[in-house]
Amino acid sequence: MATTQALTMNNMLDKEQEFWQANYWDAVAAHDSRMDGVFLYAVRTTGVYCKPSCPSRRPLAKNAVFFRTREAARRAGFRACKRCKPDSPGSNPNVDLVEKVCRYIDAHPDGPATLEVLSRAIGLSPFHLHRTFKALTGITPRAYADSRRLQALKAGLRDGHSVTRSLYDAGYGSSSRLYEGAASKLGMTPARYGKQGSGVAIHYAIAKTPIGRMLLAATSQGVCSVQFGESDGTLESELRREYPRAEVTRSDKGLAKWVRAIQGRIRGEDRKALPLDIQATAFQRLVWEQLRDIPYGDTRSYSEIAKKIGRPKAARAVARACASNPVAVAIPCHRVVRENGDPGGYRWGMGRKQNLLALEKAALTRS
Repeated sequence: MATTQALTMNNMLDKEQEFWQANYWDAVAAHDSRMDGVFLYAVRTTGVYCKPSCPSRRPLAKNAVFFRTREAARRAGFRACKRCKPDSPGSNPNVDLVEKVCRYIDAHPDGPATLEVLSRAIGLSPFHLHRTFKALTGITPRAYADSRRLQALKAGLRDGHSVTRSLYDAGYGSSSRLYEGAASKLGMTPARYGKQGSGVAIHYAIAKTPIGRMLLAATSQGVCSVQFGESDGTLESELRREYPRAEVTRSDKGLAKWVRAIQGRIRGEDRKALPLDIQATAFQRLVWEQLRDIPYGDTRSYSEIAKKIGRPKAARAVARACASNPVAVAIPCHRVVRENGDPGGYRWGMGRKQNLLALEKAALTRS
């Protein structure tokens, strides 16, 4: 691949690419035909661009580059896939609507992305605009605007700009508007993010549970990690590897309340929700919210969760979202199984998943 072409692609891996990677890679992995016409993806290793539904073997996520139009893909040096024929006329009449909404939001980063404003700009009713946009993209126009704004903020901070300049350049309008949601979106304050998390205080505790040793870690905002393992040393090493620049300190007494809450939840004695400080893509948020709605002692299949979030073909993507859950038990990914009743995979071991499900059923029998 020519040097100029490589440079072009490198320049594209900015806030635009981060947004697409975070929100639409799952559509590519699931061969989601509903997204055809909304975006295209290209593969660096083959030089080809495709529709999301292309039946070809999926590339590694790190090799995917996203585009709004085929013209943009061509300018970057990619050619059309001969299998899915992305240059053929689209069959979805609502694709143009979604593109217009995205272009309007991109052109007005500091403006409100309310349905009323967007419907006046596009010339459609708020209800029809909202329903169509979410059906095609899986997220709302407001979520799209929030993600674009957040990625612009991150890009500014990484480039070394001040928090004040970055937030106004990103279109936040005021610092209060940014900070009110910073913890849930960045996992830390904007200033800390600008320093790549350096100095963030994370306290952790390790305790015994019915399914083995557990490490619980938390920031001042809430629980950020719940892991299970065989040895304290391994659990500590994994935590430090996950947060290499944070100030990590053991605090068994300070976190005793939250440790007891997880232990109680495993035994069926405490089912209250814990405050969380975790990061997630739009798709992961959709999945994890559904997991928290699964009743104690019950299970759902990966395909059932996919249908619940309006992505019936995304069962594999749901499984990946479950596997990436950083707070075991607090978000009960162990309650998702295969359609045939087989437990399926579990990040902390199949034995633990089966034991968790058995303990929950036993607790319901006792109650």
